[in-house]
Amino acid sequence: MYTTPGNVDEALGISKLSERKVVIVGAGPGGLAAAMQLAHAGCDVTVLEKSDRVGGRTSAIEADGFRFDCGPTFFLYPRVLSEIFASVGRDLMDEVPMTRLDPQYRLTFAQGGQLDCTADMDEMDRQIAKISPADVGALRRYMDDNRVKLAKFRPILESPFSSVTDLIRPSLLPAARHLHPMRSLGTELERYFDDPRLVIAFAFQAKYLGMSPFQCPSLFSILSFLEYEYGVWHPQGGCSRVSERMAEIAESMGVKIRLNEAVTSVELVGKRLKTLHTDVDRYDADSFVVNADFAHWMTKTIPNASRKRWSDEKLAGKKYSCSTFMLYLGIEGIYADLPHHSIHIANDYEKNLREIEVEHVLSSDPSFYVQNASVTDVSLAPPGHSALYVLVPVTHQHPNVDWSVESDRFRELTLDKLAAIGLTDIRDRIRFEHRITPHDWEHKYAIYKGATFNLAHNLGQMLHKRPHNRFEELDGVYLVGGGTHPGSGLPVIYESSRISSRLLLNDLGVNTDFIEEAAAVGA
Repeated sequence: MYTTPGNVDEALGISKLSERKVVIVGAGPGGLAAAMQLAHAGCDVTVLEKSDRVGGRTSAIEADGFRFDCGPTFFLYPRVLSEIFASVGRDLMDEVPMTRLDPQYRLTFAQGGQLDCTADMDEMDRQIAKISPADVGALRRYMDDNRVKLAKFRPILESPFSSVTDLIRPSLLPAARHLHPMRSLGTELERYFDDPRLVIAFAFQAKYLGMSPFQCPSLFSILSFLEYEYGVWHPQGGCSRVSERMAEIAESMGVKIRLNEAVTSVELVGKRLKTLHTDVDRYDADSFVVNADFAHWMTKTIPNASRKRWSDEKLAGKKYSCSTFMLYLGIEGIYADLPHHSIHIANDYEKNLREIEVEHVLSSDPSFYVQNASVTDVSLAPPGHSALYVLVPVTHQHPNVDWSVESDRFRELTLDKLAAIGLTDIRDRIRFEHRITPHDWEHKYAIYKGATFNLAHNLGQMLHKRPHNRFEELDGVYLVGGGTHPGSGLPVIYESSRISSRLLLNDLGVNTDFIEEAAAVGA
């Protein structure tokens, strides 16, 4: 599977430009989205993937009849990927059927209280009234403000940033009054909600970026807005199915996907990347797209002498996101009363965040997330069973935590903590178990420091201060994924593919009207 190239679909009006060769490193969501767009433009595209399956962190873990998403389980803001599919003549919802969840998730607070979060504003006000009557109506005000904010910030999220001068482009000026660089996301939400639990209810989404809401810039208040405005979706088969279908479509367009082919070395001529080597073959190209984890791939593949701004030493000094401790549990029986998504907030949430980001120790009272997707999608487990996904945010790799010592103990703590959402009998029900620690993220999945959300999204590492989509250190190299602009999270990773594909094609003199036209229709 994913090894036999097909022919470019002539019905889509694609002209072959076989002399324009592009090699993509990594079959993650950004790399696959780029492959589709570049192939549609007529490029000869090859994707090199070190694993035995596509998807990267959005791949599937399958065993004993159970299927789990390895990484992302929330599918948000489908507009971006829908436009990318439309640009190559496809319909996302036809290709990957999805269900909009309602409730979109359940939030429980160790301090007391619960929200079954829904796009129904009247229902949300009824639930908010039980927690904090004074905050009734605040969510509507937040939604109205962030609807305007997103509209103003879309040009920032959809444009490349190569220098500080890009910040003063006329198209960005309307966003300036909404940009409060010294205000954190947590502080921003405190402008709307008095109850600290409600502040967290609409700020915890900073964890999609691997950050504390009290360190994350206020720009990202749009994250929870996207959930309530555009929905939380479940693709049939999981988020991994989106990547698998993208790979199938890419191959039907002529893309060659080479699995189990890690890049082992490179050939440079001055600043220009000319050739990639694997244990199987050598690959020359006019342009290269890197979808691998940025810091890990650069430090392991590109000679340090060829990188000045992003040298090994400078990368080591950057700020990185948190990591995650993962349990994938095949469960006998169905937890029918447990929603598709559940997030439990620790009693002392700010302490838990400090332990992750500052002290780099394991918490005795962590927050956690559980996906019980089998209540929505019976294809994920054998009859009468459930596929349960458990995620605990933890520090990225740090000398303070030795996972060879801590893994078993933290697994027991995690299972104990699941009682907070009613899973008191889970140990007796486990029929399959898989575990991923930060050590595994680093050494098995090739993620720098095991920081699953890449470079942190602080003000010193955003926009032009992030690795550029047209990579500034090497000619002919373009970046997609969470390590470049706009950042982490599936919607913006897909957007990075669109930005970088447009830059690459423009540099090759290839028309990109199909990208612009689909985006204009989607807008």
